[in-house]
Amino acid sequence: MDELDRALIVATQAGLPLVARPYAALAEQLTMSEDEVMARLQGLLNSGMIRRIGAVPNHYAIGWTANGMTVWDVADEQVDQLGALVGALPFVTHCYRRPRALPAWPYNLFAMVHGSSRDECSAKAEEIRALLGAACRGNDILYSTKILKKTGLRIGG
Repeated sequence: MDELDRALIVATQAGLPLVARPYAALAEQLTMSEDEVMARLQGLLNSGMIRRIGAVPNHYAIGWTANGMTVWDVADEQVDQLGALVGALPFVTHCYRRPRALPAWPYNLFAMVHGSSRDECSAKAEEIRALLGAACRGNDILYSTKILKKTGLRIGG
């Protein structure tokens, strides 16, 4: 990582500029071309120095007042395959594997769903259950009660 990469990370860590051409705005701010901004960001992604570029919505502001983390107990030897199927569903915003904490916590597959009501989230959970079929040995839904601060690591300029 050179000085320009670091400057690009600092300039984008709080989010992209909310303009029609955010990469052009960054290019102007950092005195480089728009193509160089995009190439450098792609290089940082490819190297693993940054993990992703994406939107972080305020679920409540867009009408999703029910936010449920669905948790699933599936066989460990199937969790990766099943997780890929669940994660591909259009209404699942993120999906991942987590270790069990037996005997109290048997769940190893987590998938976040959102809706305008808990009934809507429950209906989405039923779709996941149908997809998992006999592989599902148990499940639950954990509902959000407040918005937590959503920021990643910040580096100084």
